[in-house]
Amino acid sequence: MNKQITNFLAFFLVASSLSLCVSAEELKVGYINTDRVFRDSNAAITAQNKLQQEFSKREKDIVDSGNTLKSDAEKFERDAMTMSESQRSTRQRQLMEQDRELQRKRQEFQEDVKNRKNEEFKVVLDKANKVIKQLAEAEKYDVLLQQVAYINPKLDITDKVIKALNASK
Repeated sequence: MNKQITNFLAFFLVASSLSLCVSAEELKVGYINTDRVFRDSNAAITAQNKLQQEFSKREKDIVDSGNTLKSDAEKFERDAMTMSESQRSTRQRQLMEQDRELQRKRQEFQEDVKNRKNEEFKVVLDKANKVIKQLAEAEKYDVLLQQVAYINPKLDITDKVIKALNASK
């Protein structure tokens, strides 16, 4: 709640001060939906595909390990009654070790994906910010906003940003 109030006050102060500075001129405001830029731009799609290719083999290996563990646990459940106490105990320890190893691999995988995603999307963000600045200067915007609770759709320039980002190399 405090963040929303702070954002509103910051916007209000910026809009107020700009309206004073632009006394005879009309204030030109635009809005960019960054979620759409990160979802729909070619740079974002390329980054997502790159990540998918980079991590698909590891993801498949983890899924396969999970299926193997599940199969081994089901087999243990079926065979437990016919095993000696020491065999049962040994097999339980092996299954627990398999499970711990699988959990460790999943956690490492998730951390690696998160880190690489942050790296890839930082590049997309840098490109987008460059394009946004160029667009703002070329079309003489006084303010470009991101992340607002509501904005009139006629102020949304997200499509222009995506088009310019797709055109840039």
